[in-house]
Amino acid sequence: MLNPALTQRDPAARSRLLLTLVALALLWPGLSLSELDLSVLVDGSNADTMGAFLSGFWPPAHDTEFLLLLGRATLETLAIATAGMALALAVAIPCALLATRALSISALSRGGRPHWWAQAVRWPVRGLLILLRSVPEIVWALLFVRAVGLGPTAGVLAIAITYAGMLGKVYAEIFESVDPLPTRALIGAGGSRLQAFAYGVLPQATGEMLSYTVYRWECAIRASVVMGFVGAGGLGQQMDLSMRMFAGGEVASMLLTFLLLVLLADLFSQLLRRRFV
Repeated sequence: MLNPALTQRDPAARSRLLLTLVALALLWPGLSLSELDLSVLVDGSNADTMGAFLSGFWPPAHDTEFLLLLGRATLETLAIATAGMALALAVAIPCALLATRALSISALSRGGRPHWWAQAVRWPVRGLLILLRSVPEIVWALLFVRAVGLGPTAGVLAIAITYAGMLGKVYAEIFESVDPLPTRALIGAGGSRLQAFAYGVLPQATGEMLSYTVYRWECAIRASVVMGFVGAGGLGQQMDLSMRMFAGGEVASMLLTFLLLVLLADLFSQLLRRRFV
């Protein structure tokens, strides 16, 4: 005889099947509207054309003059990402403190329901964070290239504005997700909100904040490369010039350098997590 437990049907099977069908029904119109057609990659002479194009990327360029240029562009990319993140942090942390409910005295005293005037103070800050992150950094870069000219300054300002909104939003949510008991105890004992943040919220939030900040720094490195194609300096601008000159070997060397940068950022993130988490 079969075990009754083996013959029993999965109670969630019907709902999973329904969700799968709904997902496919929503995905199919999207694929149709995007006009996705992978067959063009191997249609006719396209495969030979792509093969000839990819063969131009080997071997990667490694002459001394180009490596010096590559090193300068790499340092410029790191400088753009790091300076942009530093400015973003200078805006994001104060905004996160103003936008979070974790340090609200009225919320702590009323069981998590802040006064209406406290909400009125927080919502404009939240609206500012939404405004900052709603416009992609590539659009800000295009605007700043017109305003301040070609070069890294446009990239730094674009990253600072967009990432300030992203970091501020996530930091505020991290502050609200920590255990509120230490904060309540400190504020109830007469401590200031700054002291409650430093000793009640920050020790619990440090790990998540570091992890997300390093991840955003890695994203800033990628974004600085992309913004280089619109004249914001760094590896992207040099890669754009090399592609226009059909110098595939130089592009391959830049792609490998970019891969190394992302790998180092990931290792740096793991090191910080092991140290502070």
